[in-house]
Formats: sequence, C-alpha cells, structure tokens
Amino acid sequence: MPAPIAVYTDLDDLDPAVGVTLLETAGFEVRVLETRDADTIAAAAADATALLIGYAPIDADLLARLPRVRILSMLSRGFDAVDIDAAAAKGVWVATVGDVATAEVATHTWALALAAVRRLDFFTLHGRRGWLDRPASGPRRLSELTVGLVGLGRIGAAVAELAAGSVASILGHDRSGRAVPAGVTAASLAEVVALSDLVSIHLPLDTSTERLFDADMIMRMRPGSWLINVSRGGIVDPAALADALDSGHLAGAALDVLDTEPPAAGDRLAEHPNVLLTPHVAYLSDATARDYVLTQARNVVQWYRTGRPLHPVAEPTAVTL
Repeated sequence: MPAPIAVYTDLDDLDPAVGVTLLETAGFEVRVLETRDADTIAAAAADATALLIGYAPIDADLLARLPRVRILSMLSRGFDAVDIDAAAAKGVWVATVGDVATAEVATHTWALALAAVRRLDFFTLHGRRGWLDRPASGPRRLSELTVGLVGLGRIGAAVAELAAGSVASILGHDRSGRAVPAGVTAASLAEVVALSDLVSIHLPLDTSTERLFDADMIMRMRPGSWLINVSRGGIVDPAALADALDSGHLAGAALDVLDTEPPAAGDRLAEHPNVLLTPHVAYLSDATARDYVLTQARNVVQWYRTGRPLHPVAEPTAVTL
C-alpha cells in the first residue's frame, strides 16, 4: 500500500522540520510547497491525504480539486481561511493548534495596550529625533482607565488577568455566555464599546463577526479611546477605522492584524501616524515557533492513527470511504 501523502501549503517564516520528521515517522510522504496559489496547491496535492495550511484560502472549489484529502490542519488558532461547511460536507476534518499561544497573544495584547497608553509610538521616534517633542495628546494615567474586552475566551480572560489591579475597571462581553473572569464586570457589547478607554477584540472571524466594528460601531466608541485588535483584520472595517483616526474621534489603534496582509503600499492603517502596528506576531515566541508546527503535524498523525485529530473545529458530516 502506498504511503499517505501530507502537503504543506504555506508556513511563512516557520520551519517545518519538526513537523516533517513527525509525519515521516508516522509513515507519511511529505511535500512542502510554500504557496497560497490555488492552482499550484491543486496540482501538487491532487493525491494528498492531508493538507497542512498556514493562511492559504481553501474554498469549496479548491476542495473539489483535492479528492483524496481527509484532513485540513491549520497552523493557527483561527480557521477563517477554510470553508469549514464545504469541508464537513465533503467528509474532511478541520483542526487547529488550539490554545498553544494563549500566553503569547495575551501578553502581546497587553504590551500593545501599555504602549498605546504611554504613547510609545510617538516617544520612541522622537526620542531619537526631537528630545523635547510632545504629542498633541499626552499619555493617560493607566489607573484611571477602563479596559473593555470583546470576547472572554482563554485569551480575553488572560488579558483581564494581566490588566487586573492596574486599571480603574474592566468590562467584558462574550457572545457565548461564558462565565465572566474574576475582576471583570459583565456588560453588553454596546456598553463595552461606549464606556471603555481601551477596547480589545478577542473573537474569531466568521459571518457573525466580519466587519463587526464598522463605522457605526466605531463611532459609538468613547471619544479619544483606542481600539486594539490581535484577532483577525476582517473583524474591523479598515476604512471606517482610518476615518475615525483621521477625524480624531479615536486617539489611536494598536493592531497585530490587518484585513489584507501584508499591507499594500499606501494602506491607510499601515501608514497612519496614530496606529501601532505589528506584523501578525502576537502568537510568536521561541516556544510557539516550534509548538505550532508540532501541533499542526500531531493533528494529522492523531487523525491517521485514531480517526480524530487533537483539536478539531469541524467534523465531517459526509461518510467517506
């Protein structure tokens, strides 16, 4: 019997070596493509059993061109790059790396929040160029601010723990009805948005959250507040956010994600002076650089051995032979 085939689509800057070794030890033939192009993936993975995905879009059309694929294993906690309904209907599992990077993402979120409050975007630049320069609006006193968390899963709860004791209050809203973490006051989404000085988004991107922060939602935010997003760029309307920054309604934004990555030349948010931007690295540490790749491969190996991956987010609804 020929060996099952596992194909990596894209890994960005992560080294797949530990994942490749794990898969080969389990009996897989492994191919590494480093592409997000649908035609290239379809040609190279036509006989693949498993697809290991970074951010390559996997829609229903591409899935139809991959007749033997039975599992899609993501290189992230998010799975918005995949049409999970089409995958399930085709008898294909979808799995993510789970909560491997909870600590890193929470820490990065709080680091962005502190940098925003202390105006480090301005001072790190002008510390080199104009020692006595001051921004139009100075730093706020952290202990007088209200932090609002939209999403209270593991990451949102971890951010709340980091913020506790440092700020005046923490408001939280969670659409799934999770228990509110200690130190967080439960609030509606409207209350979180209207009453917070720092609003931090911790949601998956899906049809219910896409462009959730549109022009109307952003204009409901407290004047002079900050928006922090380390989740997915598609949750925020980029033009609406840029308009709110231009008008001065928002003091600034701290972003680890954009709607289009990497940003094109002239991107309003990427080039805005009141935006703190990091290049989608909230998850990254010396530990996660290895653990992401290992967990992605372990999902495939676990499925191959037991019929179920470690961290499924979509189970097949069709019977496959």
